[in-house]
Amino acid sequence: MKTKKPDNVVFNKEKQSYDAALQPYATNVGAPVITTLDTIAWKNNNIHKVNAHVKTQYDELKAEYDALIEKFEYNNLVYSAKFNFEPIIGKQYHLYTNKEEQPFLSIITPTECNFEHLGSFRLNADKMWEKL
Repeated sequence: MKTKKPDNVVFNKEKQSYDAALQPYATNVGAPVITTLDTIAWKNNNIHKVNAHVKTQYDELKAEYDALIEKFEYNNLVYSAKFNFEPIIGKQYHLYTNKEEQPFLSIITPTECNFEHLGSFRLNADKMWEKL
C-alpha cells in the first residue's frame, strides 16, 4: 500500500518524481509572496480610450448620415415639385412655392419674381440636386 505524501511536499504522481522547482507557483513557506497585479487602473484607462474612439466614430457616422438625409430631403422636395421642362445638368434652378403653397421649379432668379424662394439647386451628373 502506498503512503500519502504530506501536503507541503510537491510530488508529481504521473512522473513519480518531486518537481517543486518546476512549478509556476510557490511551493514552500520561504517562497516569495504571490501578489496579483492591479489591473483596474489599466482597464479603466483603456475603457475610457476605447469609449472615446467609439464615440468619435459614431459622431462621424452620424454627421455623414445627417448629411445624406438632408441631401435626400432636398432631392425629394425638388423632384416632387412641379416643372414643365427637362432640367439640364449643371444649370442653376430655383425652387419656389406658389399661391396654393405648392412647390415649383423655375429658371427665374429670386430677384426677378415675387414667389417665396425655398432655395437654389443645381442638377449634377448623378441626377441628384445639390443645394446652392
